[in-house]
Amino acid sequence: MTRTKKTGMKARAGRAAVIGALGLASVALVAAPAFAKGSVEITAPHTVQVGKTITVKAHGGDDSAGLLHQLCVEENGFGEGWHQETCSVPAEGDARVTAAGTSARSGDLRFRAVLYGLTSKHDQKPVRLHASDVVTVHVR
Repeated sequence: MTRTKKTGMKARAGRAAVIGALGLASVALVAAPAFAKGSVEITAPHTVQVGKTITVKAHGGDDSAGLLHQLCVEENGFGEGWHQETCSVPAEGDARVTAAGTSARSGDLRFRAVLYGLTSKHDQKPVRLHASDVVTVHVR
């Protein structure tokens, strides 16, 4: 007749606890990705009159190493879809851009700012890093 040690159950319970703890630690690491931190902010007036100048300002940055940053202001209005209005020059640190224009008719115009990462000043395939919230300008 063979006897089993009573410590076998304790050892298995200890191993299960260690495996469970490692599993929780790996889930915590996956839940907190190691992306570069950055932000983009945009400001625009709430309302403007038809024919008056609309000035939209944006600034943003990212701590991604080795990339130039370019900030673009995009517009969506009157059923046209999103399109770029203007972009900043590529910069090593934070980027800033100001777009100014007028609207010949009333309605809502939506603007957003998008920050791109570039490997050089003439990069043909920029990487989209961050986008701002959408701001709406009511044109009366």
